[in-house]
Amino acid sequence: MATGIPDMQRGDLRSRVGSLQQFAGVRRLVLDDGPERGVAVLELSTGGGLDFWVMADRGLDIGMLRWRGVPVAWQSPQGFMHPALGHVEGDGGRGFARMLSGFLCTCGLDGVRQPVDGRPLHGRLAMVPARVSTAAAMWDLPVPVLRVEGECVQYRQGGENLRLHRVIEAVIGGSEIRLTDTVTNDGDQPQPHDLLYHFNLGYPSIGPGTTVEQAGAIWVGPIDLPDPAPPPPILCMPAGTQRAPIVLRTPLADGSLFCLSMTIQTETLPWVQLWRDLRPGCGLLAIEPCSSQWLPGGLSAPVPALAPGESRRYGLHLVFHRETVAGKADHGCRMPG
Repeated sequence: MATGIPDMQRGDLRSRVGSLQQFAGVRRLVLDDGPERGVAVLELSTGGGLDFWVMADRGLDIGMLRWRGVPVAWQSPQGFMHPALGHVEGDGGRGFARMLSGFLCTCGLDGVRQPVDGRPLHGRLAMVPARVSTAAAMWDLPVPVLRVEGECVQYRQGGENLRLHRVIEAVIGGSEIRLTDTVTNDGDQPQPHDLLYHFNLGYPSIGPGTTVEQAGAIWVGPIDLPDPAPPPPILCMPAGTQRAPIVLRTPLADGSLFCLSMTIQTETLPWVQLWRDLRPGCGLLAIEPCSSQWLPGGLSAPVPALAPGESRRYGLHLVFHRETVAGKADHGCRMPG
């Protein structure tokens, strides 16, 4: 795999540079303009062409993401609004729609989808600041990784006490992300719990001809972009039991394909939603692994409650690559701008 890191032993690499940070690392940043002012960000650069932001103040979600220098994540005109400016209870409980931005917005923890029983659209997690315990490059592991680890707590006195523990790892020199979440009920009563991962892709990672498929079955596409038609109904598909990856493919100008392969832990994420708004001025396609089935009206099928002290684990593995005309993966080629 061609990367920006020379192919040599790490000891040899260290002897040739002042700091390994010039190849890959994690930096702590604070945004300082407009509605983003004051937002804490962890910037990860793998040295393999993958650069992305982990939003420490927004649920440890993923904001900006570029592969080989080309933007992959969809962003709203508001950018990454500071959580103090976001009101999930606003707009009749649909305030999430004002805050949606970036590659990943995690929805939950007590419920997802349309407002019901006093819970706002897609829950409250997306604007909960995290306590970050680890943000580092771990060069001395057998497979060196960048790691971010932290926790978010959703608490209401007399109500829920749910804790999300998140680990994000990106292989140094690579183009892949592993995300592992553990949700624990720290309260003394059984607690409803539901989770949805809102992965948001925009141009040029989507474009005319984009498809989303699993095991050769096309779920979405080929699409047009822009498409003036109203957004089609949400599609909710079983995620399958063999952990076959969900693959997004987008044709590029040189005849190759930009690809995102997503493998999910189907034991706790047995469903995948697909939603898109491709109208001019938007251009958003969302892939959404989730723990509950979508029901008509945007409701959720019931999922088992978490007992006091019980935890539930979730896992996703994402790989960014390019496919040549012959169908072979190529991790070392640049996407045309």
